[in-house]
Amino acid sequence: MNIFSFSPFGYEGALVAVEVDLRRGIPAVDIVGLADGAVKEARERMRSAICNCEFEFPLERVLISLSPADLKKEGAGFDLALALSVLNANRKSATDFGTEFEFGDEPVLVMGELELSGAVRPVKAVNAAASSAAAAGIRKCIVSSANAAEAREVKGMKVFGASNLREAFEALTRPELFTGCDETDDAAFVPEGAVKVGGVLFPAVNREMDFVDIKKQRKLVRALQVAAAGGHNVLAYGPPGCGKTLAMQRFPSLLPLLTVEEAQSVTRIHSLAGLLKPNEPLVRIPTFRMPHQTASIEGLCGGGPNCRPGEISLAHNGVLFLDEAAEFRSSVLQMLRVPLEGGYVTLSRAGRSSVYPAQFQLLMASNPCPCGNYGNSGKICLCSAKSVDAYWRKFSGPLLDRVEIRVNVGEEECDDNADEADFQKEGVEMQGCGISSEELREDIARAVSVQRTRQGKRNSRLTPQEILEYCKLGKIEQELLDKACESNDFSQRAISGILKLSRTIADMAGSDKIKSSHLTEAIGLRSNEGPLEVFNAGGR
Repeated sequence: MNIFSFSPFGYEGALVAVEVDLRRGIPAVDIVGLADGAVKEARERMRSAICNCEFEFPLERVLISLSPADLKKEGAGFDLALALSVLNANRKSATDFGTEFEFGDEPVLVMGELELSGAVRPVKAVNAAASSAAAAGIRKCIVSSANAAEAREVKGMKVFGASNLREAFEALTRPELFTGCDETDDAAFVPEGAVKVGGVLFPAVNREMDFVDIKKQRKLVRALQVAAAGGHNVLAYGPPGCGKTLAMQRFPSLLPLLTVEEAQSVTRIHSLAGLLKPNEPLVRIPTFRMPHQTASIEGLCGGGPNCRPGEISLAHNGVLFLDEAAEFRSSVLQMLRVPLEGGYVTLSRAGRSSVYPAQFQLLMASNPCPCGNYGNSGKICLCSAKSVDAYWRKFSGPLLDRVEIRVNVGEEECDDNADEADFQKEGVEMQGCGISSEELREDIARAVSVQRTRQGKRNSRLTPQEILEYCKLGKIEQELLDKACESNDFSQRAISGILKLSRTIADMAGSDKIKSSHLTEAIGLRSNEGPLEVFNAGGR
């Protein structure tokens, strides 16, 4: 029988073949293949676990080879694979069950940490290991019972969850004990309380995350609704206490559940990071990452000896929220440019490299100046022109050019009894005056459903060729866009952003064509309506 384990490195990792040879000599256990301290210590854990499970440990000299030999092996996830390989080599153990067992030649993936009693403890990266094994043609795996659910979410993988070494050994001879996930998406994990709106699944509404409490920022709420519908990036700036952070922290309540295909890559990343929850074997709820302002480049993009995922990869197919974005180091902010454009980040360490997916949605909130009073007619700004300029220069033009939506958040007044026509300005339907997340989801669901059917991805990820195909403008709309470009000096990327925003707004309205009202709203969301002249260098 061919037994494999898994060595995590970056996003890909590597399968490790475990081979055992029993030879004459003084009884001892030798491990070769660049094993670290934790793997070498497995000799003692394995010996105690085998004996405590009433197996006979070989009296010969045991040689264990981990290949490829030039790949460093780390962690305690090899324990169970080493023990089963030794028992496989020592066929006398098979008679403990009163019969001769045929192990066969079918390869099997084995991961788990052993206690001295023989109990199997859970380890991280099981989902990533099962995915790599399935890609290599391995269709069976034995893991801890606590890791079995996440391994079963890998299509085509038959899994046995073992509580102890004896159960794992018995599973090698009984194929009927292995169970797996159905090949259809209907059998995939769905979070408890999920609701379907317009054919699109959303997570359960949490009262603490409901937008119903956001009553005086209808322009910001409308912008976030459009952003959730199309996956667009947002920058909100305004004085302290105006509600921009509160609204953005409730943004996850507007996001639909990930499709099974989207969730697979997210689950793999979280498995590698050891962040999977026992009751959530497949990450269907989009992640919302909110790093502190002191975060380093390595903390955001990832790194370390094993190329661990950073915040932007953990936010893959989810949201990265930078509160007080201007307080982050300039180098950290500039690092976001390439992942925003390409949707991935490449990490290189010690002659090896790994590519993590990083298709995240960027939300940023910032004050207009260090003291927060710049542009506020009711307060006095104590910042010098130089300090305000330095404050905003952290946001370079290329970074701001990748942000489709900019919102100047002021203290708006909202009359709940006002006529709806009073909220329409320049073709924009101003929503969010105490409107709930459930109501906001209706238009979002309509847009998401159209995008998944039409191009299979969010509008924010449309390529130039797809923009030409799906964002066609009529004569009147083209003239409107040309006029806006002349007055605002939009860059080509800004024009593409406006067209993608227009497509999203049209999808929310259920319109096949982009109308003048949709384009007008998109231009208003893209243009800077505030007093900060720094935006003139950021895509205008």
